[in-house]
Amino acid sequence: MILGRRRRVTQELPTLDEARPAGEFVASVLSHLREVVGVGWNLLDVDAEAHRLIREAGATSCYIDYHPVFGASPFGYVICTSVNEGVLHGRPDDRVLADGDLLSLDFAVEVDGWVADSCLSIVIGTPRDEDLQLIRDTEQVMWAGIDQVRSGATVGDIGHAVMTTAHDLGYAINDRFGGHGVGRTMHEAPFVPNHGTPGGGTELVAGQLITVEPFLVPTTSELVVDERDGWTQLSADGSRGAHAEHTLQVTDGAPVVLTARADDPAPRSSLG
Repeated sequence: MILGRRRRVTQELPTLDEARPAGEFVASVLSHLREVVGVGWNLLDVDAEAHRLIREAGATSCYIDYHPVFGASPFGYVICTSVNEGVLHGRPDDRVLADGDLLSLDFAVEVDGWVADSCLSIVIGTPRDEDLQLIRDTEQVMWAGIDQVRSGATVGDIGHAVMTTAHDLGYAINDRFGGHGVGRTMHEAPFVPNHGTPGGGTELVAGQLITVEPFLVPTTSELVVDERDGWTQLSADGSRGAHAEHTLQVTDGAPVVLTARADDPAPRSSLG
């Protein structure tokens, strides 16, 4: 849990006009991929399509050279493609999508000096009811966290809302990965956990960019690394997972959802 006194992070803050282009581009790419990707698509072709759109827009991928401590090598691709039991950080490979696959697409780019990061989960072809419910639940948990975002709130407020909503829906929460600050780079302070204590941790300030990023697996909170690529986080028991994320700009009231997609369902939150 997040404990201790409040603290603030000092970082460069963009205006809304500066932050908006990256968010709109990320949203447009994910909406496009949701529309066109289907049965028979190779994951390498999904990456190639995202890469084409990046080049055409003059944007810069945040992923290709990214090499954090939890990755075995530089990522090498422009989008995360996590399939079925692959819950997070799915590294594209020579896999053809089959009818009923559950696919999460996580995408981050820099446009005009500012970064946006977002993820959605979709079902390829014929959906299973339990997969659709898992996606809805993950999005509901995300919006519960987003509801807490405003100047003067803390990352503990967000994490507590994510955690309690997930628990109410019957899910356990993995506390290793979560949301984060964004700005000139993809991962900046503060860490925005999927668990927390109200009032604890970093205090948010108006203008700040953050993401809220839950992921849910129905039967476990444990993840293991896929040894075949050193990147993909698999559910420990092989069950399917879903992942959702938006980039937000903090205000004194409700946040601006920079990566909002026109084809998204209405959020299950008090934001309307």
